[in-house]
Amino acid sequence: MPSTTAITVPQLSRLIGLPGTPTIVDVRVDDDYDADPRVLPASCRRDFKTVPAWAADFAGSRVAVVCQKGQKLSQGVAAWLRHEGIAAESLEGGFEAWREAKGLLVRTDKMPPRDEKGRTIWVTRARPKVDRIACPWLIRRFIDPGAVFLFVEAAEVAAAADRFQAEPFDIDNVFWSHRGERCTFDTMIEEFGLESEPLDRLAMIVRAADTASLDLAPQAAGFLAASLGLSRMFRDDLEQLQAGMLLYDAFFRWCRDATEETHNWPSAGKPS
Repeated sequence: MPSTTAITVPQLSRLIGLPGTPTIVDVRVDDDYDADPRVLPASCRRDFKTVPAWAADFAGSRVAVVCQKGQKLSQGVAAWLRHEGIAAESLEGGFEAWREAKGLLVRTDKMPPRDEKGRTIWVTRARPKVDRIACPWLIRRFIDPGAVFLFVEAAEVAAAADRFQAEPFDIDNVFWSHRGERCTFDTMIEEFGLESEPLDRLAMIVRAADTASLDLAPQAAGFLAASLGLSRMFRDDLEQLQAGMLLYDAFFRWCRDATEETHNWPSAGKPS
């Protein structure tokens, strides 16, 4: 009989990158983490021993708990969270089952430091169009759901990064930027180890729209038009980002699930 308190690798894999993804909590012990310091997308690490102290942080969330093998640690933490009224499941088979199934794993060696609230802080130029919406979407959906994004004047990005310990992106002469013909979105996918067919397909569309190479992907012209339209609809960059998240969610879902689907208008017939 299937467990009612566990989520399987295929079930969780289908939710990764979507707005309704459970909050993923990694409770592996340090020795296991150090042996493979990659993490499931958008996950956060917590010490299983102190779950009573941090359980309330996840109130109102659906949680998937991951330990090395899906046994005592994740099942115990999930049970404790359920005791606190939080909808929590353990990942069946744990990190090892996810890795064996070749699920997406995020490299952490390039991860920016987190602030006192556990968030990564990023800064870039104001008035985003394509790449500066694509990168925050990728970060929020696959790296850090709580990431903070600061949009400032181009001339102030470096100083703001220094003053607020923020990671600059999509400007010249920083790590997270264009490389040759590839845009910052490509750089983040590569450096975080997120290469996969859906994200690579989306990256092609983003690159085509962001670098005026619309012939690279037939979807690029419409994608650029939608992006530019959004940039004209909102004066506030964070409101534009919030609206743009839905655009990228839709294109990611198309890239993952719907590339072979077509729309057929009903054939003309005589009126009844």
